Amino acid sequence: MAPARLPDPAEPPPAQTRHRPGAGQIAGELLLTVGALLLLFVIYEAFWTNLASGRLQDEATAQLEDSWNEATPAASTEPVPPTAPPLGQAFARVHFPALGEDAAFTVLEGTRNEDLRTGPGHYVDTQMPGERGNFALAGHRNGSGAVFQHLDQLHSCDAVVVETASQWMTYRLLPVDAAGPQRRAAAERCLTPEQAARVTAGDYSHVQGRHITTPEAIEVISPVPGTAWGEENDDDPVRATAERLLTLTTCHPQFSNAERLIVHAALVETIPKSGDARPAALEER
Repeated sequence: MAPARLPDPAEPPPAQTRHRPGAGQIAGELLLTVGALLLLFVIYEAFWTNLASGRLQDEATAQLEDSWNEATPAASTEPVPPTAPPLGQAFARVHFPALGEDAAFTVLEGTRNEDLRTGPGHYVDTQMPGERGNFALAGHRNGSGAVFQHLDQLHSCDAVVVETASQWMTYRLLPVDAAGPQRRAAAERCLTPEQAARVTAGDYSHVQGRHITTPEAIEVISPVPGTAWGEENDDDPVRATAERLLTLTTCHPQFSNAERLIVHAALVETIPKSGDARPAALEER
């Protein structure tokens, strides 16, 4: 049936009743807005900050390699700790062979925000690579390069190689098992007999290769992890007999800073950087 008449464009449309949005509709719109903001934040954290940090890491690596061109290789297999550099300066490289060939990062002095945006940062109150005590590093697990993203994939005896201007230092993860025959077997597989004894029944028997703790547990980076800090001098008995350790710290779980993931490793081999000499551990996968 044809309409009674065509609508007149000049005639105002009939009034429509407008309804005020209900609480459910408002809540739904707020949730959508919050979800969009969270998505943008995740993209920023996981993508943009990684790109920016990647550029900073490349620049730090180039500067480090330039400074190393003038360095003299060490003459022996005894560890030669480098001199602590100024804050923000690159001084070493850390390699994670078990995590892939590209898992290698330039280390800076300091754990300020600007340091950790570039790469792993050295806790300034801890020892240097190869020094008796604890060479401790912090790094982001998500965003800003995510240099320590996969620390949870490291296992007992996995190698972490620290490269300095003159030496390669190979550290091995302490046993992840807290106690028992498995801990002893893991320790004897990759540590020296003396280290294995200290790790299984001696003064390092409480130190796990990988564990979770709270942000307040600063004792994990003390010269002997889990114990009181020793005096900052070479005559301190703790420092004089301490193992040469490497400690890595990062946030846990991956997208939270509620806890800390901690990795401890002991120095087992040091070789000079002469010619093409490289530790065999770098080829482990």
